[in-house]
Amino acid sequence: MPKLLTIGEVAHRSGVAQTALRFYEDRGLISATRTSGNQRRYERGVLRRLAFIRAAQRVGLSLEQVAEALATLPQDHAPTKADWERLSRRWRDELDARIDGLQRLRDRLTGCIGCGCLSLRTCALHNTDDRMAEFGPGAPRLRPDADGGL
Repeated sequence: MPKLLTIGEVAHRSGVAQTALRFYEDRGLISATRTSGNQRRYERGVLRRLAFIRAAQRVGLSLEQVAEALATLPQDHAPTKADWERLSRRWRDELDARIDGLQRLRDRLTGCIGCGCLSLRTCALHNTDDRMAEFGPGAPRLRPDADGGL
């Protein structure tokens, strides 16, 4: 039987605070067994899950999206490389749209900041007479193309 890791060992190895580990466990993102003294013990595979969670959060994915993705992994054995690849492919289009949105935001904000928004006719954020309301909340001109940006 492989050695199980304590919460302190997992925190140290993953760089995730113990409070966050308990939070992730409460949300069903990771799981632990309990000793007779009610102490948490984690299988080593939890380190890969934590790395995945942190990477997903770094690119702006919500914990709900992470939970949905992790729910597709096998529960009866450690996920294989193919399992992780399948899971990652599901997000490719969304990540591409986010990259596009960030590039559009960068390019348009640079223009606004560079000109000091002296031309309200060409400003991507200016919304005369609230004409953009029909396109939903926020700044629709700065949305990624995949989200219906203009």
